[in-house]
Amino acid sequence: MFSHYYLFYLHWFLDRFKLHTAKKHFGKKQVIQHISFECNTGDILGIFGRNGSGKSTLLKMLFGTLKADALNYSINEKNIDPTKNIKKQHITYLPQDSFLPKSAKVRDVIPLMFPSEKKQDTVFYNPLVAKIDSRIIGTLSMGELRLLEVLLIGNIDSKLIMLDEPFSMIEPLYKDAIKEYLLNLTSEKAIILTDHYYDDVLQITNKNIVLVDGKSIDIESKSDLIEAGYLSR
Repeated sequence: MFSHYYLFYLHWFLDRFKLHTAKKHFGKKQVIQHISFECNTGDILGIFGRNGSGKSTLLKMLFGTLKADALNYSINEKNIDPTKNIKKQHITYLPQDSFLPKSAKVRDVIPLMFPSEKKQDTVFYNPLVAKIDSRIIGTLSMGELRLLEVLLIGNIDSKLIMLDEPFSMIEPLYKDAIKEYLLNLTSEKAIILTDHYYDDVLQITNKNIVLVDGKSIDIESKSDLIEAGYLSR
């Protein structure tokens, strides 16, 4: 009994991501002044904020595609130099815009991303993907495309995945499929996501923050989003 709980605690401890501070300005506007949070294996952290509050900016800074004015974070209590290319080892990022070639077929893209047949099968045998594997990516609906992208991102070997608006403008069937998949994925990863569909986010997150005036405020419920000014009364 003791060893079981010890191993669980050890697994949780070894996959700890902590953002100590982040800062970014564009011209005279300070978009991000001070944001901090902790996201460990088993966590789904929701980041809320109005348009222009810095949600996507923050994810791009963490992933390394946008230079920060200041960025200090640690993985497993080890400080990371954000100027070094560590994203392939630790962080996977799904941007708002699709990253898949529109002219390719679904069944041709999956092997390109995963040489391992085991990983390929994990994506191919998803019942919703199996229905579209012969389709051209450019013909997929928003829901079909987003689910495929989330499955691809989720199967990459990384400790943390970040998703920018995974629920935006997609059908309820695919929202539910993505939620179920992300919840199952917490057994081995930490997840950060942003989306304006706050009800969908709150259904699966166990930690939440909202960005207001470049700073992060901890959120526990929808009423906290109202108090922070993100939602109207």
